[in-house]
Amino acid sequence: MQSEAILSKKPPDPDLRFSYGQDQNQFVDIRVPADKGPHPVVFFIHGGYWRAKYDLTYAGHLCDALKKTGIATWNVEYRRVGNPGGGWPGTFEDIRSAYRALLEHKSDSITRFDLKRLCIAGHSAGGHLALCLAAFESSVTRVLSLAGVLDLRRAWELHLSNDAAAAFLGGPPNEVPDHYREASPAERTIAHATQKLIHGTSDDSVPYEISKSYADKKKQAGEHVELITLPGIGHFEIVDPGSAVWKQVENALVSLTRS
Repeated sequence: MQSEAILSKKPPDPDLRFSYGQDQNQFVDIRVPADKGPHPVVFFIHGGYWRAKYDLTYAGHLCDALKKTGIATWNVEYRRVGNPGGGWPGTFEDIRSAYRALLEHKSDSITRFDLKRLCIAGHSAGGHLALCLAAFESSVTRVLSLAGVLDLRRAWELHLSNDAAAAFLGGPPNEVPDHYREASPAERTIAHATQKLIHGTSDDSVPYEISKSYADKKKQAGEHVELITLPGIGHFEIVDPGSAVWKQVENALVSLTRS
């Protein structure tokens, strides 16, 4: 079972919506635990192969589940392929802007965040954007990829999701080689961050080999990478709080937001 029902089920409403830019897609849905905090924070980036037809709604279930464990969440929306300004680098510029807005956020009686316990996390294309953020922002020290598209050159070679990587980056590697070098976590150094990867071996949206080869390469380079392999698990169970493997995802996020 792929847990794809999570895509059509409405999550509980966020506590707040915050705009970090002028575009209608530049906003964050914030969920905050009931106690006064300060709370650890997960900055979460949804997937959808960077395309406009997929939005942050499904990630609301994961974020609401984390709220119940005492973790605040920033569920980030951003311009995607098909939106004006979407694609590389506009999509990534939005992620960086949302991240900087969190760092500059002034605590109040509701949103009291402990930014020393901040984890960047993402699912699918969001996993790519999470590790890409870590590559560009040295202040990111804890990052979790859930079935992330971590090697864009390999994603292009496999023609994943009807050549989504080429649509995102503006062409194939022979036409825009700099974009692949800039944007692909597999081709960048992330030595300063603890990286956890979770991926199911039965994932038919982002093949398990993407995370496995990434982890092997980065470990060889001396980076701090842990791959958690989920045998027989597909693409959506890892973002479904009702799935049998959710506890492993939750435990990974809790461990990454410890002091």
